[in-house]
Amino acid sequence: MSTRIGHLGSAALMASGLAAVVMPERVGAALELRPTSPRGQAEVRAGLGGTYAALGAYALVSRSPEARRAVGLTWLGAAAARLGALKADEPDTDWTYWAYLAAEVGLGAGALFAREPSKRSSSSLIAS
Repeated sequence: MSTRIGHLGSAALMASGLAAVVMPERVGAALELRPTSPRGQAEVRAGLGGTYAALGAYALVSRSPEARRAVGLTWLGAAAARLGALKADEPDTDWTYWAYLAAEVGLGAGALFAREPSKRSSSSLIAS
């Protein structure tokens, strides 16, 4: 897998975090988390917003393979918890539940298994 897939996972994590920071009510409602108080909105901004935005942004800016792997594990951790919740919580699942799961698995695997370009191919591009 190319690093572009890894960057996509990082960018998506950052974007979802920024969305939660900017519009916690809408993000909370989409996830069926109803932030009904100013404190609830602050927690959505911090927990789902700032955390994800910072991790995704760091992985993009640093271009660190370790940071990209952390992003991948974050997505896959969400997917694992979502699957576990099927038994533990027995949530009502609509198409969005499954779409989130598919995105978590796809973005997580993409970020986790993205290959770094080899130094040999990078230096040969510079030489030509």
